[in-house]
Amino acid sequence: MEKGSKTGLSRRLYEEFRSRIADGTYVAGAVVPSTRALAVERGLSRATVSLVYEQLAADGFIETFPGAASRVVTGAAPATLVTKLSNPINEQAAASFMLGLSAIGERISTMALADWSPARTGEIDFVYGPLAGSDFPSLNWMKAVRAVERQRGRRLEYEDPLGNPDLRRELQAHLSLTRGLVCSIDQLMIVNGSQQALDLCARLLTDPGDVVVVENPGYRMAHHVFEAYGAALQCVDVDNHGLVTDQLDGLGTVRLAYVTPTHQFPLGSFLPIARRRQLLDWAALRKVWIIEDDYDSEYRYAVRPEETLQSLDARGCVIHIGTFSKTLSPQLRLGYLVLPKPLIKIFAAAKRLTDRHTATGVQRALALLLETGGYNRHVRRIRRLQQARQNALVKALDMHLGGQVEVQGAASGLHLVVWFRSLPANVEQLLVEAALQRGVRVYPISSLFNPCRPSWEKRQLAGLVMGYALLEPETIEIGVRHVAEALFAVREMICQAR
Repeated sequence: MEKGSKTGLSRRLYEEFRSRIADGTYVAGAVVPSTRALAVERGLSRATVSLVYEQLAADGFIETFPGAASRVVTGAAPATLVTKLSNPINEQAAASFMLGLSAIGERISTMALADWSPARTGEIDFVYGPLAGSDFPSLNWMKAVRAVERQRGRRLEYEDPLGNPDLRRELQAHLSLTRGLVCSIDQLMIVNGSQQALDLCARLLTDPGDVVVVENPGYRMAHHVFEAYGAALQCVDVDNHGLVTDQLDGLGTVRLAYVTPTHQFPLGSFLPIARRRQLLDWAALRKVWIIEDDYDSEYRYAVRPEETLQSLDARGCVIHIGTFSKTLSPQLRLGYLVLPKPLIKIFAAAKRLTDRHTATGVQRALALLLETGGYNRHVRRIRRLQQARQNALVKALDMHLGGQVEVQGAASGLHLVVWFRSLPANVEQLLVEAALQRGVRVYPISSLFNPCRPSWEKRQLAGLVMGYALLEPETIEIGVRHVAEALFAVREMICQAR
């Protein structure tokens, strides 16, 4: 290689390091790879890399230490530093190169998916969905992980797309005992959370233009999955007893129905046995697939467990979905499907094409927790914790808001719906903003209504979906007190505007 070429390589690597330090890719204190390791990785001579490191150290970007790793210097990336990337992107040219999206991509690009943003330090967050890290059974989980790692097989190979056999065997017994499900091990598929289960169902069971029945209000992330694949949503109202099944007979041709019968999201209602049978009879007559999302079924405080749609289904039209995200952690991405037998092969093939299979290690660890009883003990413990939190929220709402609100969905689950009797729905967002100004995050129920059919008897009132799984009782009380202050402030604003 000519000398000029070596100089060019050195300058390019030097500029790359400066750029990555400036844009925060290499943060202060970050360990820099050894000259030997980087030389091998980049296909350069060690001498070339050493020269670059010496120049970076001389310019104050890294610190080198005899016998120790080099590190990025604190303050090496001042805000005023402007760097020139070694391969700058022409934004205008990149935009013109955009060749277009598929039909699915175009539909997803128009969806108003909720942005995720963590709460700021000190904020009280009544978010629904996440769990408290302190509730995770860390000790038992780590014991299970270590135990299965000691039993690692000689061959590291792809696994059955349906899931680890040990987990499916233990899950079959668990679901039979706790939910009354009747299924073979082959009918169980382990997936990366309920969202992947929904994606598989939408992808394999619907075509563009097919009608999918959904609850309104309902779980919008499920609705969006069906919409992404081109389905047309047919909204059916929900009352204090769940899906209003009397509305089903007036519908035309339907391909699929998505329901949350055990704990309707978000209202928390429970579908009684008569409506369950009516739904199944309608589906059998119309040849409709039913997706039963067993949402929050582990958290029952004032209701006995009812038979699942799957256990009542004599015709094989129900696909049962469950998840461990609400008992262990959503970060584990562990869920499952109970499939009618005719769907097993096609779902297994689609899962294999999607991601081969769900990560084996977490499956084996969960199987061991189920086998030893550790998972059931954890569920009993966390159910008591969540009920105490819910009691604290109900008590605080009664203390600070009294007759000004109506609480819905307290029989089960990890959230409540709070309706404000004297606050119209069109100022719901003002209440959310006023609470945020007081350091409390609350979530409007309006975002869970589908625009295809927004009318509903309580939509004239402002409502909040208030989760409590992240919070301790004393924090809950403080948060509700601030919400009451926010309500007073919004009322003052309304009076002044008149």
